[in-house]
Amino acid sequence: MNFSSFTSQPLAHEHSAVLLNELYEHNEFMESISNMVHIGCQDEAFDLQWWANAVVNDDTNTPLDIKCIGVNQIPGINVKHKNISFQRQEIQEFKKNKKLFDVLWCYDILQFLINPYQALENWWHVAQKDAMLVIAVPQTTNVEFNSLEYNAKMNQKHHFTMPMLLYMLAVNGWDCASGFFKKGINDPWIYAIVYKSDISPMNPADTNLYTLIEDTNLLPESAIKSITKYGMLRQKDLFLPWLDKSNMLMEQQ
Repeated sequence: MNFSSFTSQPLAHEHSAVLLNELYEHNEFMESISNMVHIGCQDEAFDLQWWANAVVNDDTNTPLDIKCIGVNQIPGINVKHKNISFQRQEIQEFKKNKKLFDVLWCYDILQFLINPYQALENWWHVAQKDAMLVIAVPQTTNVEFNSLEYNAKMNQKHHFTMPMLLYMLAVNGWDCASGFFKKGINDPWIYAIVYKSDISPMNPADTNLYTLIEDTNLLPESAIKSITKYGMLRQKDLFLPWLDKSNMLMEQQ
């Protein structure tokens, strides 16, 4: 798969670099990473190179030596690096690897998948215990010039909102209660940073919102309160944290 929301790979990396640089500020986290996988890596592999070239965030500039794998169905990547390898595979079906990953980088890809539920389940199986899954996906229902815009963009197979993304992640065993989320006003992008829980992926066909809050602790507190009170997960009720310790009230979105 070689889809992207951007007209060029440099522009795509310019967009993702904002989030990458936010992660880089967290020294303890960066120094804890042994390996990572870029799910949906493109041939120039700009994001993958960022991880492979990352250094300790101090005056020493000691290489972090993170082992990086890119996964996609493209023929290969146009970069040679001792810490980078490539695995040609359908990313939705990526569920087996010799080693488990500390970080799964999934930027601008989930909306292009036929079955994102299956993908999130499969990726749970290649994640190390407490591994981090980083997702960036555009919300396709937005306010533009004080009116609602509903768009189906080229090659995108699904519409995403914060409530649906929370459900999709939690039902597949990703811990959203301890996660971080961001959706800026006038910015269509949803960002989610969640962790692999010890709860195996569940069947979405018979796992509803009540089941999630009764049988797991995978949803944020504000989501639990919304479901308990209204029998649904309302975007306006969500109050979610981000990496910089700020909190986002989704009612403003």
